[in-house]
Amino acid sequence: MRLSCGVELTRESTPAPSFLRTSRLFGLHKSKGVVLKLSALFSLDAFAGGFVLQSIVAYWFYIRFNAQPATLGVIFFGANILAGLSSLSASWMASRLGLIRTMVFTHIPSNILLMLVPLMPNLPLAIAILLLRFSISQMDVPTRQSYTMAVVSPDERSAAAGLTGIARTTGASLSPVFSGPLLASPALLNMPFFLCGFLKIIYDLLLYRSFSILKPPEENP
Repeated sequence: MRLSCGVELTRESTPAPSFLRTSRLFGLHKSKGVVLKLSALFSLDAFAGGFVLQSIVAYWFYIRFNAQPATLGVIFFGANILAGLSSLSASWMASRLGLIRTMVFTHIPSNILLMLVPLMPNLPLAIAILLLRFSISQMDVPTRQSYTMAVVSPDERSAAAGLTGIARTTGASLSPVFSGPLLASPALLNMPFFLCGFLKIIYDLLLYRSFSILKPPEENP
């Protein structure tokens, strides 16, 4: 909030007259509506993701299938390797589908797979579905960051990154408060997966409805 415009990649060489300057909100001016709407959506996405933090999923595998620490280590080693590969493939996908479509069209199947994990009858099937989910789960991360930077003015990028980052951190910090009591109840043990998947799909639909028309300059004909 206290950084000057000197941190930006580009800035006006000659300040505009006072009567032409737009009001700023935390470093934002003409893009503040877009950034605030994105921040609200990203906060919802992060809130949903907080229901299935890696520690929560590990605890769930232990309670549900009695998965031992060695098995859990292998599961999350493979899951994070696949997540990294999905991040690397995001740019290839975005160059063909566009940023918003890549975010939404990979995120919805990922969340459907997440909701299928607690429905699996045994440990091998649950692991397989989880790994399949992680193979496409991170394609929205680099595309989300790229989209945010692309649809704001160059002198607003730092502010946009800061506000959307705070929104995600705030959202993610709240949901574990609710997921803990759910895990403590045998009848509600699977609920964090369903809540996470459902809320993330809501986020995807709202994102597509709100921003499918607003394309980055690179995607405009």
